[in-house]
Formats: sequence, C-alpha cells, structure tokens
Amino acid sequence: STDLTSTVGYDSIIQHLNDGRKNCKEFEDFLKERAVIEEKYGKELINLSKKKPCGQTELNTLKRSLDVFKQQIDNVGQGHIQLAQTLREEAKKMEDFREKQKLHRKKIELIMEAIHKNRNVQYKKTMEVKQTCCFFLPCGWEGWWGSPLGLQGLRGCTQALLHLPSLSCFWQLFVKLAQTKSALEDSDRSYQQSVTMLEKVREEWQKEHIKACEFFETQECDRISYVRNALWLHVNQLSLGCVQNDEKYEEIRKSLEMCSIDKDVDFFVNLRKTGSLAPAPVVYENYYNTQRNVTPARSPVPVPISR
Repeated sequence: STDLTSTVGYDSIIQHLNDGRKNCKEFEDFLKERAVIEEKYGKELINLSKKKPCGQTELNTLKRSLDVFKQQIDNVGQGHIQLAQTLREEAKKMEDFREKQKLHRKKIELIMEAIHKNRNVQYKKTMEVKQTCCFFLPCGWEGWWGSPLGLQGLRGCTQALLHLPSLSCFWQLFVKLAQTKSALEDSDRSYQQSVTMLEKVREEWQKEHIKACEFFETQECDRISYVRNALWLHVNQLSLGCVQNDEKYEEIRKSLEMCSIDKDVDFFVNLRKTGSLAPAPVVYENYYNTQRNVTPARSPVPVPISR
C-alpha cells in the first residue's frame, strides 16, 4: 500500500496462512475420523469371523474353503485395524507439520509486529513535528498574528517593528522574534531528524517485510507440497489396502477352485457308507396251509449296485 502505516497487504497474507493452517487441521481431523471408522470396521469383521458360525458341518474341500474364507476375513479385519493405526500416524505427522510451521511463523510475526509498531510511532512523531513547524506563531502585539514561519513570517515580524508605539514593546517583540526564530530552527532541525529517522525505519521495515513475505511464501509452498503429498500417500494407502484385501480374497478364490463337488460327494459316501449290496427282495413264505405242496420261491442273489 502507498500508505506507510497500512498493513492491509500483510494482514491479507497472515489471513491466508491461517486459512491454510485451518485446512491442514481439517484434513488431519478427516484422517482421524477415517481411522476410527477403519478400526471399528476391522474389529467388527474379526468378531464376525470368530463368533459367527459358517458351515460348521461342512466336509472335505468345501469345509477347507470356508475355513480359508473365515481366516481371510479375519485378516482383512486385521488389515483395517493396521490401516487405522497408519492413518493416525499420518494425522500426527500433519499435526507436527502444522505446529512446526506455526512456531516458525510466530517468530516472524513478532518481528513484524515490533517493526510495525516502531514504524507507526516514528511516523506519528514525524507528523507531529511537521505540524509544529507549520503552526502560526504569535509575532506582534494586541492579538495580532504573523504569517507562517519562514522568510515571510520573519519579514512580517520585522515590518511590524516599524509600527510599535514604544521602545519597551519593541524589545519585547524583539525577544519574541528571537525566541520564535530559535524555536523555528529547533523545530525544523527536529523535523529533519525525524524524517531521517523515519526513512531509516521505513527502509528497515521494507527490508523485514520483504524477508517476511519470502518466508511466508516458502511456508505456503511447503504447506501445499506437504498436503498434496499427504493426500497422495493417503490414496496410495487406501489402494494398498484394497490390493491387500484383494490378495486375501484371491486366496479364497484359489481355495474355491480346489473345491470339487465330486470329491465332496465321494468323501461323504465313503465316510457314511453302510455297504455295497442292496437289500434282497422279501420272499413269500406260506405259513397258512402247510399241507399244500408249494415250491418255495428262490431267493434272488443280491446284486451289487453302484453309488
């Protein structure tokens, strides 16, 4: 700003940096909330795989597939719990980064606050001295006021001496004139010194302001880079979790490929078989009329049957 005492540009930078810090905090809180969800989900999966029956009475290859299924679900749950811990670690890193930037920026802000105060004080002092040099000072008698101090003011006071009614008034006005001239010189000298001092303060402030802006720009670049990398890493972690889960699910698919319907049926038959011969047909026997000559029917020979 062209206004030496204005901090509108500096305040805008500080506000932007504070907004960036707030955005980092929001992403940090997002990671923490996601970690809570992942941990809860992981624990629920583990409890499900351990406590919920799933094919307890199955046999052979399908039973093995179900056992692999439950074990891998348990592993998926463990993976989600591990992911929750990873997310908490990333959130802690984001918090450390945010607090580190805040600490470093605070040092610069204190320097700028002090130099702003010094600049404003010196500017105010210089303007007060300037106003003193521009005041109308008394240079006459009976309430008459001369012109502004300077050559015209002195000339006006000198011309006023020609119209004085007495020597006493002349000497009084002469003393006032000398005092006014001395005060003018002192004020002018003080004004020059204040301007010189203000210029030194302005140069120092401008130098520190540029350094502060460069530091803030570096911090902002670091923040954007850090958040970008953190977000990229977070997405990679989620992708890795999906890949690891898919590997676990692939184990289930491989186990299911080994599941054989014929083998399971044969296994059950062999486990529960009671014999390979079918029951013989029931033969009629005559117990009512034993005198009759009835040729008993021949019992058929049992024939082996296939499964």
